[in-house]
Amino acid sequence: MAAPLRAVQVDPPAPPPPLPSRPRWAAPLGAWNALVLAAWLIGPFLAAGTARWSGGWFHLASAAIGLAAHQVWVARHNPALRQARRRPGPGTKGWDVAWNALVWPLFAAVALTAGADYRTHGATLPPLAGAAGLVVLAAGLALSASAMSVNPFFEGTVRLQRERDQRVIEVGPYRLIRHPGNLGLAVWAAASPLLLRSATAAWAAGAAVAWVVLRTALEDATLRRELPGYQGYCGRTRFRLVPGVW
Repeated sequence: MAAPLRAVQVDPPAPPPPLPSRPRWAAPLGAWNALVLAAWLIGPFLAAGTARWSGGWFHLASAAIGLAAHQVWVARHNPALRQARRRPGPGTKGWDVAWNALVWPLFAAVALTAGADYRTHGATLPPLAGAAGLVVLAAGLALSASAMSVNPFFEGTVRLQRERDQRVIEVGPYRLIRHPGNLGLAVWAAASPLLLRSATAAWAAGAAVAWVVLRTALEDATLRRELPGYQGYCGRTRFRLVPGVW
């Protein structure tokens, strides 16, 4: 006689960890960034005095297509990162909140400066500069996407992610430099005057790059103090932002 079948209890899968509580400054910062985005989209054409400025449209289209491809790549190779970046986590450094509030206005200022330059018939770069800008922009976004694909802790703000057991990442571009995401952002800023074909806008782009360099220095010092194993990683990967330079 066959043994009676016995019911096997299967434990339900553990629920995903809850998202961290939203800091008080997150909503104002989000609203501020939305205003900056509007200024980025509309402001350059107001500064140019016309919506028929081809350089402005070329810049917008290049950035939009590049960012869309960037998002698709990261979503495919590191899908969990989207949830981690959905809202700022606890313990974000106050200086990085200020940095995030100013970085996108600096990027917008590049296009605004180029628009004003167009209106006053300033120094216009040759058409070849636009093609070079596409190559530089693609390089910057590709580097950023590569870093985000291999780093599950690539959040939008600087903090020690204790609740996620943050650890040092040493694969992909992190084998060469310690902050490849920041380098990608700086390269994007450098590409913008070329896409806009404005020599004057290079001054604004230089300010954006300097802002990224400042954040890199502060972030690196924070990780040295707070992230276990990071000091040893600094000995293995010597350069913060530019191989052979710094």
